[in-house]
Amino acid sequence: MTNERRSLTVEQYLDEVLALVAPLTDVFMEPFTRAAGLTLAEPVTSRGPVPAFANSAMDGFAVRHADLRPGVVLREVADVPAGAASDPAVGPGECARIMTGAPVPTSTDTVVPREFVTETPGGIVVNQFPDAGTHVRHPGEDLAPGDAVLAPGHVLDARSLSLVTACGRDEVAVVRRPIVNVASTGDELTAPGHDLARGQIYESNSTFLAEAARRDGAEVLRTAVLPDDPDAFAAGLDALAEHADLVVLSGGVSVGDYDVVRIVLAERGDAQFVSVFMQPGKPQGHARWRTPTGRTVPVLALPGNPLSAAVSYELFVRPVIEKLLGRPARRWQAAVADDSWASPAGRRQFVPVVTETDADGVLRARRSHRRGSASHLVSALALADALAAVPESVTTVNPGDVLLTRSLT
Repeated sequence: MTNERRSLTVEQYLDEVLALVAPLTDVFMEPFTRAAGLTLAEPVTSRGPVPAFANSAMDGFAVRHADLRPGVVLREVADVPAGAASDPAVGPGECARIMTGAPVPTSTDTVVPREFVTETPGGIVVNQFPDAGTHVRHPGEDLAPGDAVLAPGHVLDARSLSLVTACGRDEVAVVRRPIVNVASTGDELTAPGHDLARGQIYESNSTFLAEAARRDGAEVLRTAVLPDDPDAFAAGLDALAEHADLVVLSGGVSVGDYDVVRIVLAERGDAQFVSVFMQPGKPQGHARWRTPTGRTVPVLALPGNPLSAAVSYELFVRPVIEKLLGRPARRWQAAVADDSWASPAGRRQFVPVVTETDADGVLRARRSHRRGSASHLVSALALADALAAVPESVTTVNPGDVLLTRSLT
C-alpha cells in the first residue's frame, strides 16, 4: 500500500468494495417452515395449475346457466362442501348447493350467490341472473403449471412463503447466510451500564453493525471491541476473521497517530485507505486480511463517528452483503424536500430523513434531526426511515427541491 490517500467518488469506492467478494455458491434445500428471511438461489415454479380445479368464489348454488329464466324453480340434487371429492351430476332444471372453495360440478357452469335466490320446498327461485361463468374460479387462471413465480435473489417473507406453498412446494433452494463479524476499535470505548470516566464514550457502533447485518440476511457469530494496541488488535482481528465471509470494523481509519486500524491493515492487510467525496463518512478503508490458518477474508473499515459508521454501512457494507447473497441492489427514489439546510460543496451529503406520502401521492422528506448529517449524531439515524442524497454541486437544499432517497428498512 502507498502512503498517498486517493480521493474517490461514492460510485468508485463502491465498485472497489464490491470487487472484494463474489456471490456465495453454498446452496441448500430448506423446508418452507424454516425459510423466512433466506434468499432464493433458484426460481420457484408452480407444480400445477393454481387454482387446481374449478371452484366456487361464493356460497350459493351451482347451476347450468341455460336453465336461468324468470319463474323457473331449480331442484336441489346435491350439496358440495369445500374439500368434497365428489362430482355430482346436475341435469336440466337442477342445481347443487355449494360452498366457497368447493369444486364446481362439471355439469354446471355458473354459481348463483345465496342472497340472489329464494328457497322453497320444491327448490330455489333465482331472483337475479348472473352472467354465464360468474363466481367460478377456473383452473390455472392465477398460475399455469411450470410458471416461475419467484426469482433468484428474492428474500422470502410471509407473502412469498404463502405463494411457495400455494404452488405445492414444501422446500426451496436458498443461499447460505454469509457470516459477517463486526468490531469497534478504541481505548475510549466502554460498555453501557457503567459510569463514564473522562474521555470515555459508550460503545454503540458494534450494536448497530451487528443488528443491521442480521437484518440484511447475514449471520453474525462474533462482535468485539478491539483496543488501540496493534498486537492486541491484530490478534482480535484474527479471531474475527477465522470463520467469517466478511469483517466490518469501525474507527481508526483516518490519519491520526493512533489510528490502529489504518496502521495494522496497512502493514498486514493489503489495504487501501481513501477519501470519499461524501459527508459524513469521508475516510474509508478496505483490506484482505490473512488469518494464521491461511484464510483470506475481506475487511471493510468504516469511520468511528456513529452517523458516519451507519451511513457508510448503508452505502458500502449493505451492498456487499447483498452481492454475497445474490440479491438485487436496492433502488433510490425521488422525494420532495420539506425543509432547508446547507450542504458542503464538492461532497455528496447523506442526510437521515423521515419520509411520508402526501394526499397527492408525492413522497416527501424532512430531516430527522435539526443538525442534519453531523457525523457524531447518534439519534439522527434512529429517528429516520431513509437517507436523502444531496448532489456534490448543491450547497443549499430548499423546500420543494427533489432529492433521491433510499429506505433504511
